[in-house]
Amino acid sequence: MAITVTDVNFKEVVLDANQPVLIDFWAPWCGPCRMIAPIIDELAEAYSGKAIIAKCDVDTSSEVPLKYGIRNIPTLLFFQKGEMIDKIVGSATKSAIAAKLDTLIK
Repeated sequence: MAITVTDVNFKEVVLDANQPVLIDFWAPWCGPCRMIAPIIDELAEAYSGKAIIAKCDVDTSSEVPLKYGIRNIPTLLFFQKGEMIDKIVGSATKSAIAAKLDTLIK
């Protein structure tokens, strides 16, 4: 299961992480977000111990999406050592997301 990231715990979960981090910015009313939700949960299980997979609800946390210029959802941001390395805007396949994660895991 993906970790919930909020404006309050963002620094601790993402910026201070010792592993690569994938954050899914989503909202409950977003159809494409609901479509990729099972993929995000599968990746959280598959990458357990290798990467942190997180979700941020843009309706309940607004500071982090604003800081990173999230204008469309779903948006997936990839972080390593506290820095945003890559992103995917819109729906994506499990293999495309996994390929980006794999490049961050060493």
